[in-house]
Amino acid sequence: MKRKKTIFLTGASGNMGHEGFKQLLHRRDKFNIVALVLPTEKDKQIMSIYENEQGVKIIWGDLTNYDDVIKGVQEADYVLHVGGMVSPAADYLPKLTTQVNLGAVRNIIKAIKNQPNPDEIKLVYIGTVAETGDRNPPIHWGRTGDPIKISIYDNYAITKTIAEREIIESGLKYWVSLRQTGVLYSGMLNNLDPIMFHEPINGVFEWVTARDSGRLLANVCEEEVPEDFWRRIYNIGGGEKYRTTNYEFMQKSFGALGMDVQKVTDLNWFATRNFHGQWYADSDILEDYLQFRNGSADEFIAELKENAPFKMRIAKYVPSIIIKRFIMEPVANKELGTMYWIKNNVTDRITSFFGSKEKWEEIPNWEEYEEMKPSKKAVHLNHGYDETKPKSELDLGDMKQAAVFRGGECLSESMQKGDLATKLNWRCAFGHKFEASPTLVLLGGHWCPDCLPAPWNYDEEAKRNPFFAQVWYPLHEKDESNSYEESILKDVKR
Repeated sequence: MKRKKTIFLTGASGNMGHEGFKQLLHRRDKFNIVALVLPTEKDKQIMSIYENEQGVKIIWGDLTNYDDVIKGVQEADYVLHVGGMVSPAADYLPKLTTQVNLGAVRNIIKAIKNQPNPDEIKLVYIGTVAETGDRNPPIHWGRTGDPIKISIYDNYAITKTIAEREIIESGLKYWVSLRQTGVLYSGMLNNLDPIMFHEPINGVFEWVTARDSGRLLANVCEEEVPEDFWRRIYNIGGGEKYRTTNYEFMQKSFGALGMDVQKVTDLNWFATRNFHGQWYADSDILEDYLQFRNGSADEFIAELKENAPFKMRIAKYVPSIIIKRFIMEPVANKELGTMYWIKNNVTDRITSFFGSKEKWEEIPNWEEYEEMKPSKKAVHLNHGYDETKPKSELDLGDMKQAAVFRGGECLSESMQKGDLATKLNWRCAFGHKFEASPTLVLLGGHWCPDCLPAPWNYDEEAKRNPFFAQVWYPLHEKDESNSYEESILKDVKR
């Protein structure tokens, strides 16, 4: 009989993590489960019922406490790191988000390295699509390796990007970073948040359900996953059946509840830029490895209708003007809402999410709105080197070519062909010198840690960095200064 593997799971009380936990429960003939859970009242309500389950161990603790983390890593074959602070909660608690999201990863890496068998432990890190920021049409198709471009004010994405960098460069033998997209879950209508208006109405998302994400977490622990799956970055996406525009998704989901999004919102409540989301040209790669997908966005919307809270289920019996005035408008006017910024002339936020107050004033009403139909033909950005070459054939010449396309230089004089893990020396267009592996730069889209994301000096970066310019100029005017955002990072400890 084969030895049962031990799976250490963080975030087991969250949407994705709990679905993963339930999937692993069904496979206890293969896996023992150790879950680190914060002992809050809410988390205990979700997880305490499993304390006496055979093959399950719950550690009531904190990801930022190394002693708690190492209890979970001990004897683990797999570490599934799903836990952490996520948006919208992360928007309200930036200091805590930084502490949790960076502290947890550093504790996990340290704990793995302190085991007697670090080269046998496999680490699965859940990153985020927010790392690549605003990718509205016409640049709505993306791949891993595209430029990191964190949206302004997105402290959550900053922490996840830095954490991903540290995992890639950790020196661990087995790691993988899976960048999560927008997650569809049954309770998503329970609490409306101003973040819903940060999403441009013409933006796009390739969604995935929490249930499919949970299946992914369990499947990655199966023995059938090949060696070449590891030490790479992947985009998690539901594929073609889950690709929608934000307008299409909102209209369908609101419509399932008997509402018309045009009657319960104003068009100018929605930001026109500076969020995140894309359709993936490469999400099928992860599906080929893990076979986790099921259903479609339309099927989820039907399920959403069945699980909607009472106040949403009765919406079809309430006049739209009442819903707009007493439910939706108060959300847009909360402190992190777009209409709060407009009414209180919060210039930095207005500039970041609309371009200017004048551009916001130019947004038409719904009667003049023309629904955008983004191209369904995948278009790849230029990554600055010959991607037709097998990764085992990439050499110093490819590194130097990629560096020039990023406005910089590869300073190293030697590199073993195909070695994408050993760090090389680089210099960016602003003269900063840094070390980074080819995996981080070419496959992850990262570049100079002194330039990105701080200080969001994106226009100056684009002038010098053709690689980055591909995702900046299609959505922004040249000479658009963002220097005022430097102060935002004062609370981010790097």
